[in-house]
Amino acid sequence: MRRRRKVIAEKYIARSSAIAARLIGGEMMIMSAVDSTFFTLNEVATLIWQAADGRTPLSAIVTDKICPEFEVDPDQASRDAERFVNDLCQHGILTMSEQPFTSPPPPEAR
Repeated sequence: MRRRRKVIAEKYIARSSAIAARLIGGEMMIMSAVDSTFFTLNEVATLIWQAADGRTPLSAIVTDKICPEFEVDPDQASRDAERFVNDLCQHGILTMSEQPFTSPPPPEAR
């Protein structure tokens, strides 16, 4: 009998256009135009935000950017990144899909 491998869908994330964002002193400041929620992102969250181009899967962002930079356990980093992304998606700051986004990536926040 063959065992089925559980296939986990990739998550692609992109920055919403309904936000205002600025990088100040190494921290990303973001405000949602949807509900006026204000976020100050730490270094790890800022890396995720900056890599959210809609074409790079979240798993690659974690393994290629977060883990090498911060020497963190990949499983823990993945769980933390998913929680962070889900939170920002609920506020309309990020959008998520199981497929890469086809539109051009949002402009880089400065």
